[in-house]
Amino acid sequence: MPADVKEVAARLRAAIKAGELKPGTRLPTNEKLRERFGAGKNTISSAIQLLKGEGLLSGVGGGPVHVRVIPTTSNRSNERYHVEKELARAPEEVRRRNGVAELDSSVSVAQLSKDTATYEVVNPSSDVAEVLGISESDYVLRRTYLRQHREGEGFSRTFSYIPYEIVRDYPPLLDANNEPWPGGTLHQLYTAGVEVAKIVDHVSARMPTDEEIKLYDIPFGVPVIPIRKVSYDTNGRAVEVMDILTPADRLSLTYVTPLKKWEDSPHGDC
Repeated sequence: MPADVKEVAARLRAAIKAGELKPGTRLPTNEKLRERFGAGKNTISSAIQLLKGEGLLSGVGGGPVHVRVIPTTSNRSNERYHVEKELARAPEEVRRRNGVAELDSSVSVAQLSKDTATYEVVNPSSDVAEVLGISESDYVLRRTYLRQHREGEGFSRTFSYIPYEIVRDYPPLLDANNEPWPGGTLHQLYTAGVEVAKIVDHVSARMPTDEEIKLYDIPFGVPVIPIRKVSYDTNGRAVEVMDILTPADRLSLTYVTPLKKWEDSPHGDC
């Protein structure tokens, strides 16, 4: 009796978990899978789609299918911003050991498969200009960060926008060859004489675009979590807008809210 979809999926799932089919390797052709499992074409295709939905296989329709490299999970905690600000004034050798990669995923920059930064001076979009309090005819330094933790894993991409007037007199801050910058953006702003006093994360959710599905290697049905991070200086001026996008299956968010002690404030009537 020919194998059905559940049986084929179960046997492929077991082969992946046992290491017979290793992460990053190409799945045998549908014809070979049909011979192996004694199943029809539609059964094989349906089983593959099922495992794509589970995040075990990846590949666009009509193209080759690979065993998915399970992505590195990141945790974002608002407490990290206190650490980043302290690092802004730390010695360079300390700042080099503690970047975003280490804080979010416990993976050092040296261990990353790919880590690139592109710097461009451009006009901001209307929404970025509004947040920064500048005109669309003004300029921003747009920085695009593309990162891959392990070979074969989906990428992550982040966009950062800083008003050009803040950094224009500091040539090292305009050169992508200085990335990864020890201490990150808070130290870069500190270099330009800016102290960040407040950071606000605006968190939402939506379904990914086709381009994002391919770049991030997102399983079917998994939403993405866009985070717009806005940094403000001590005068309340927005000095950076950063757009971070992470698939929901590889992100955890931790928010810690310190509460003022009762003995530090007048007691009201009960």
